[in-house]
Amino acid sequence: MLFFRKPSLARRADFQAAQRALTFTYAAVGTTAGLTPAGYNLDHTRIKLGQGEAVYHAARRALESWQQFQLGWVEPWPADTPLRVGEVVTVAVRTFGVWTLNACRIVYIVSEEGPLTKFGFAYGTLPGHAETGEERFLVEWDRADDAVWYDIRAFSRPRHLLARLGHPVVRRLQKRFGRDSAAAMSRASALARTKA
Repeated sequence: MLFFRKPSLARRADFQAAQRALTFTYAAVGTTAGLTPAGYNLDHTRIKLGQGEAVYHAARRALESWQQFQLGWVEPWPADTPLRVGEVVTVAVRTFGVWTLNACRIVYIVSEEGPLTKFGFAYGTLPGHAETGEERFLVEWDRADDAVWYDIRAFSRPRHLLARLGHPVVRRLQKRFGRDSAAAMSRASALARTKA
């Protein structure tokens, strides 16, 4: 859905309400946890956030509050969407002076304690999204070397006509999102890094 001005909260709420009753636009639901299905572009971004438990907990709090989307040109709505399977979030994206709304539903949650402690979630596209596919956001704390990592894994392909026509531009934006999201998570864990 295209807008020449930033969509109002009422417009976002209407869009999200309409998407809530719809189903995923792809069959391979949940597969960001494993192999990428054939016919999709794969994006993978991984960045070391620092060392130790404090950094891990700071990164987890950042993920839980959607800070990986607070990029200026990308915004989650509502920004306090709880991380629960089935929740729907709308992602507003501004490119070339135009705003789009894209709807996703949370597919699964990752919450594992142990030598490799992990927390994160994946969401998948609904019909109100320009692409079709799934994206997973994960923070990991490897207790063996105390390293904390932020990891994004996504598979997608164009769904909307404009996304198909502008595929090279869309791919550049997806790469930019990975870089910007990693930088946002690095900033979010910076205070914990300086105290470590």
